[in-house]
Amino acid sequence: MEILHLTIPATNRFATEYTAQDEKIQPYFHYRYNHISDLKRRIEELGQRNFSRDKLVSHISDFMNGFPTSEKVQESLKKLNDDKSVVVIGGQQAGIMTGPLYSIHKVISIIAFAKEKERELNIPVVPVFWIAGEDHDYQEVNHIYRYENNQMKKLVYPESPNDKKMVSNIAIDSDVCIKWVDDIIESFGETAFTKDIMSFIHKAIEQSKTYVDIFAHLIMGMFKEHGLLLVDSGNAQLRQLEKGILAEQIKAATKMTTAVLENQQRLQADGYAKMLEISENAANLFYYDEVFKERILLDYNHQTQCFVNTDAKISFTLEEMLTMAETTPEKLSNNVVTRPLTQELLFPTLAFIAGPGEIAYWAELQKVFEQFSLKMPPLVPRLNFTILERAIESEMTELGLQLEDVLMNGTEERKNQFLQSVQSKERDEILSELQAKIEESYKQLLAYTSEKEKGMYPLVEKNQALVQKQIAFIQTKFKQSTEQKYTNILSKFDRIQSSVKPDGIPQERVWNGLYFINKYGLSFFSRILDHELPFDGTHKVMKV
Repeated sequence: MEILHLTIPATNRFATEYTAQDEKIQPYFHYRYNHISDLKRRIEELGQRNFSRDKLVSHISDFMNGFPTSEKVQESLKKLNDDKSVVVIGGQQAGIMTGPLYSIHKVISIIAFAKEKERELNIPVVPVFWIAGEDHDYQEVNHIYRYENNQMKKLVYPESPNDKKMVSNIAIDSDVCIKWVDDIIESFGETAFTKDIMSFIHKAIEQSKTYVDIFAHLIMGMFKEHGLLLVDSGNAQLRQLEKGILAEQIKAATKMTTAVLENQQRLQADGYAKMLEISENAANLFYYDEVFKERILLDYNHQTQCFVNTDAKISFTLEEMLTMAETTPEKLSNNVVTRPLTQELLFPTLAFIAGPGEIAYWAELQKVFEQFSLKMPPLVPRLNFTILERAIESEMTELGLQLEDVLMNGTEERKNQFLQSVQSKERDEILSELQAKIEESYKQLLAYTSEKEKGMYPLVEKNQALVQKQIAFIQTKFKQSTEQKYTNILSKFDRIQSSVKPDGIPQERVWNGLYFINKYGLSFFSRILDHELPFDGTHKVMKV
């Protein structure tokens, strides 16, 4: 495996400027992620705060029991109980079969940054992945894509919940899941790793009850030797550790919303678009309603001073909300505003590994942290990868395509240029001349009929449309004939596009890790961590 480091402009302007540490961006954050002095200041700040480490370690240990483990995982648990230790944390939803590649890239980023800072700072640094199991956007996690007939095909998992359950609570039928995954892996073709991969995945599914269980099992199967720890935000037992945090968020509900809106105004004044859609009445907490069996977003009614959802016709006083946080905290869960706060109060966070969108919306949360007398942790842009297979690289060379150009623009324009170059100029000239003569003839005929035989005008006009349609039909058929003649070359353009920039989207947002572990083994992604992975804003291309 060879890794190239390329400079590729990001599509998110805010994230690009943040990665470059533009001075205009700095006022929205408390720390610079790439200054060791800022990380040392962060460590000093964390040293002045208290964390329930023993309870947190006990919970994580219980949660991870049953997932693949190692001595390194046990070492990380011991480290976390050390008052001098800090964590590098980041998270994502539990996509089926680990979801899009960017989830795995985030895991790699967390581990790589934790290892790097443990060496540099000479303190225990623990990698932690926060599974966003409290999310209920099922459509985001229920599918993977597969390359089929020169394009990426979406394959949706056949089971579907009837309500807005948290992903942590969505059950999986093991027989259905195994058959679905087997069909997908078999379509990839058998490799030297297929038998072991299928055996591992079958075991993971059979030992799992939910999406989160399968996700955790697969992630730990790949990364257990790096001491990774997992936590599920939708876990009812974790909510027991969050009682006091929930209570503080309930009491500060209106202040948090005001803080977000103020930050958004600042950002918009500086020319940046807001990322979070938040109303003036947002309470920034969800309630799980046992009648509706759904996770319901709460608002705050300033007139009644109650937490409400008008559609569900529910209303809670402040006292009722605080009682709920104390006695049944599993009925409450965070939204995008309160989740970062919960992470901050649970874990001694040295750094948060963030994707481009997260960086942009965290900028809107600065004053929310300050409401709790906290500072946002340093936000470290996660590593961006593209996996470049040898066969794809060979076809790119054959077609004269530059890697950077394909990464940024895909192959569609170059494909069209090729098609244009192989079209018959003589044929196109004849067709153009024919079209021009017909248009001129009909122009004269329409002028004649409009003046002398008006009753025939509609018929001539309709006839003109029919003839033009037939010429267009002939042109299409000629184009198809050319495309058929060059099918082999055009298929190469399509394969490259689908592999590197499918549908014009970065590879990591479409491809699933299942294809790669079947072809290169379960340790494929873990082996990336054997290489130097500088957090320098470059795009990493893994040549395999």
